[in-house]
Amino acid sequence: MRLTNVAHLRLPFGRLLGYDVTDGQLGRSLPVSFDQRRHVAPGDRPGSWMALSFRLSHPVPPDALATAWLAVVARHGTLRSVFVPGDDGEPQLYEIDIAPGRWVEHPIASGQAVNDALRDVLDRACSPYARPSHRLCMLETADGPTVVIAADHSHVDMWSMLVIARDLLAALAAVHDGRTPALPPAPAFAEHTSALRNRPTAPDDVRRRWTEVLAAGDDVMPRFPLPLGESTLHRERVEVRDVLDVDDSAAFAAQARDDGVSTLALVVAAMTDVTLELAGTPLRAVFPVHSRYDATWHDSVGWFITNSVLESTVPEPRAVAEAVKEAVRMGSWPLEDVLRPWGGMPEAPGMFAISWLDLRRLPVRVDATGLDAQYVGATIRTDGVMLWFVLDESGLHLRCRYPDTAEARRHVGAWLDTLIARLRSRAQESVGGRLRLGDRTYRVQRAARADVPALVALLSGDETGGAREIARYEEAYDAVARDSSHYLAVVRAEDDRIVGTMQLTIVPGLARGGVTRMQIEGVRVAASERSRGVGTAMLEWAHGHGRQRGASLAQVTTDRVCERVRTFFARLGYDDTRVGLERAL
Repeated sequence: MRLTNVAHLRLPFGRLLGYDVTDGQLGRSLPVSFDQRRHVAPGDRPGSWMALSFRLSHPVPPDALATAWLAVVARHGTLRSVFVPGDDGEPQLYEIDIAPGRWVEHPIASGQAVNDALRDVLDRACSPYARPSHRLCMLETADGPTVVIAADHSHVDMWSMLVIARDLLAALAAVHDGRTPALPPAPAFAEHTSALRNRPTAPDDVRRRWTEVLAAGDDVMPRFPLPLGESTLHRERVEVRDVLDVDDSAAFAAQARDDGVSTLALVVAAMTDVTLELAGTPLRAVFPVHSRYDATWHDSVGWFITNSVLESTVPEPRAVAEAVKEAVRMGSWPLEDVLRPWGGMPEAPGMFAISWLDLRRLPVRVDATGLDAQYVGATIRTDGVMLWFVLDESGLHLRCRYPDTAEARRHVGAWLDTLIARLRSRAQESVGGRLRLGDRTYRVQRAARADVPALVALLSGDETGGAREIARYEEAYDAVARDSSHYLAVVRAEDDRIVGTMQLTIVPGLARGGVTRMQIEGVRVAASERSRGVGTAMLEWAHGHGRQRGASLAQVTTDRVCERVRTFFARLGYDDTRVGLERAL
């Protein structure tokens, strides 16, 4: 899923509508979590919200969308709660009734960008003490609406935004079918706050480790290790990077498995390496840890995030994995009690934080690609550096926010560039792209356009392919390369010669229970490399490629007259019980 902020959000032009709910009187008092208090205490301010946008493929009546939204609000207690300043300056939290309201149009001024108009609306509606501090917006276009759901961060986290989107789509489907949406109740975040307070206090070794980690940073939370300029709030600079595509992400994950660690640990190892290289210090960063410690809270909405500190001193993967494990444990205890000796979380200008979310492992899923869904951050002034990593079916994505100063541009930019280059290099050199056969090593890569003549030679069985119409093959290559469901592979020997090729295509479908297939075509091995096991290794690699992309069936076609090829595939477990038919078009 794309990570962006409101200034970079891709939005169509249309009427910008917002739904005004009707709020009732304050109800019973609710407990305030440690992190909610930290967030709300500074008061109303622009940019304290987070949002999710997605596009519906067909027109939806605004009243239908409002009905679905009210069903979502009814399900999640935190969306029916508001903060009020207490007499002592401490924020107080209360239940509130939410009733139907009305749609209003937010004017887009002449020359004003849609993004700026939306930002103004959300800055007003989704501040900490707003009543309520969430907003449903839609951009009406002829092709269907783009929906934006936003809320003050005190009530939501990134996981919660997926829950809200999923529930809204389910409720909208019910309305479309003429039914009253009835979403089952979900445990409220206030219940989680109470449960967290009732947990045992942190053991002595956790308290001791917090003391050591903070002492290493002058008794404040970690700061970015390179100069950021004057220690005051600046306009933010936001960079959005697609770090690894689906192929490199799979190769990187294969390397992590080979190293016996998680993908996160291998990414942190690269960050540790880069920090040691550029700053001469270990990696130290604030590390958000989710507190959905059991399945009770998986379908709930709230700020189920607390903070820990990640300290990684050496880039060795297993050592980094232990550092990540330690950070998770440090953040798994009620921090209000742990951090009491420091008067709360000891923040300082230049704070450095790293967030990680693997959407593939969450129990909550939406069709992010089909919906063109995007996580949206607000525009703020900042003095620190914040990184968000999101890993999904399309690869690894990164958003980074830092002060827009000359020093920060230079140092954070260099740190990011070096990190991304290191991650891509690690992916390209990983075991995921290597075929080891005895004392020989081959590498599988996605074909480049410059490889077309060599591929034509392999496919046609001649030495050069020079007499053939290369331009026609280049056009075919371009068509294949434009569609990421195709993987046109080249296999290179140690001297960089192309000695093999195959084309793999992922084919989702509804037949046979909705099975996803991988079609294998054009498998060729150079004559000089045959009888070495190269073809078998290529097919084993292809099977792993298919599994990584959700395929549960591999299929291949071959000419009936080629008995040698049929025997080869039969030896690898392929059977010919199904008959394929073809005709010229």
